This record gives sequence, structure tokens and C-alpha cells, in this order.
Amino acid sequence: MNKIINRIIIAVFGIIFLVPLVWTIFTSFTPSSEVITRENPFAIVNPTFENYVSAWDTIPFLQYYWNTIIIVIGILAVQLFTVTLAAYAFARLNFIGQSVMFIVFLTQIMIPPDILIFPNYAIMKELGLVDTKLAIMLPYWASAFGVFLLRQTFKQIPIDLDDASRVDGCRWYQTLWHVYLPSAKPTYIAFGLISVSTHWSNFMWPLVVTNSVEVRPLTVGIAIFAQSFETGAQWGTVTAATILVITPLLAAFLFFQRQFVESFMHSGIK
Repeated sequence: MNKIINRIIIAVFGIIFLVPLVWTIFTSFTPSSEVITRENPFAIVNPTFENYVSAWDTIPFLQYYWNTIIIVIGILAVQLFTVTLAAYAFARLNFIGQSVMFIVFLTQIMIPPDILIFPNYAIMKELGLVDTKLAIMLPYWASAFGVFLLRQTFKQIPIDLDDASRVDGCRWYQTLWHVYLPSAKPTYIAFGLISVSTHWSNFMWPLVVTNSVEVRPLTVGIAIFAQSFETGAQWGTVTAATILVITPLLAAFLFFQRQFVESFMHSGIK
């Protein structure tokens, strides 16, 4: 009985979260001259690809895609390096104040990123990095969540493997490379998917720190495009542009959904 109730609740929430996506897809195929009424928002009399053509011709999608891919990959690459070293230190090294420092480190998870926008902007201005891709990436090169996730995984690895690697003459970085990284592969996949999806859809910080097309990611470009209409937003074109933005994420989720779920199960997150 409990399983049936749980499935019903999951189905209801799934439908609730699916409705905006379905509405966006329907609207993207609706001609600009056709008004979607409140009574029947999913009706399309004359479906068309005009909105997608208009959005692609109006917005420099290739430039925005390129900017976003560089930003996302740049953040993830550095994050994997920093969180691995920090997680290994908290999991295996013994030093004074380790537990207290780890708790203080985790407080970053409770701090909303938007609170740090103005301090971060002031720092980027001092460094002369405003309106650069590096300015978008730099504040996210460390991840408290990633450190926590990897630390929990590293602590589950038997300490005997460390001792065996030392007997074989391995240094700490060799042990990390040959023992810990392969064992934590599911956790790396989970964190990688979260990082990519988060920074692909990041909006507020890139909006503040960028001014030019050559630097803006997709989210900022679409927002500026939607505000450019003087007589009101053309929702068909805007939603078509939105679909073009989220399609890579949807495709990645559908392709990696099994690995994504298995990664969290192996990471001990339920």
C-alpha cells in the first residue's frame, strides 16, 4: 500500500513539473499571430517551425553555445582537481582542528551564491577580469558540496589499501590516482552531472559580470533577447529559443539517467 501511495505522489509531482515544459514546447510551435487562450493553452491550430528559424537567425547561438561550453568545462575541470585534493585531506590526513575546519568549510553550502555577487564583482574589477569568461568561472572553482560528496566516498575506501600502496612504494598522489580515483568513479559522475547542469543554467552572476556577446552564456543571451522586444515579448520565439537552450541538458539527462541514479546510490545519497 505504501509503495502505491509513493508512486502516486511521485507521479503527481512529475506531472506538475512536466506541465511548464510541455507548455513551452507547445508555445514554441505556435505562430506569433495565434493567441493561446487561458482556456486551452495547449491548442495549436497551425503549428510552425517559424519561431525556431527566427530565434536561430536573431540570436548568435553558436557564439553563446561556445561560450557556455567553455565556461562549463572550465569550471568542472578545476573543480575536479580542487575537490579531489580537499576531500582526500579531510578523509585521510590527520591535523589539528580537522573536524572544526570541515564544519566551517561546509557552511559554504548554506550561503546563497547571490549574496556574494557584489563582493565577487568588486574583486573581479580589481583584477581587471570584468567581462571575461575567467570572471564567470573563478568564483566556482571550489565546491563545498563536491568536497563533502567525495570525502564521504573516500572514507568508505578501506585504509588497508593505503597501507598496501605504501608498502609497494607509492607516494600519496600515486595512491590517490590508482586507488581513490577509480573507486570514486560513480561519485565523480554524479558531481560532474550536477556541476554541468548548474553552471549551464546559471544566470545571475554571468548577467552581472558580462557585457559583450563574445563572453555571454546562453542564459544571459536569451534573457537579453526576450527584453529586446519593444511591443512585448514574442512568446513563440522566446520559448523556441528556450527549447534550444535546454535541449542539450535534456538529451544529456536522458542519455545518462541510469548512470546518474546509480552514481548517487553508490555515493550513499538516498
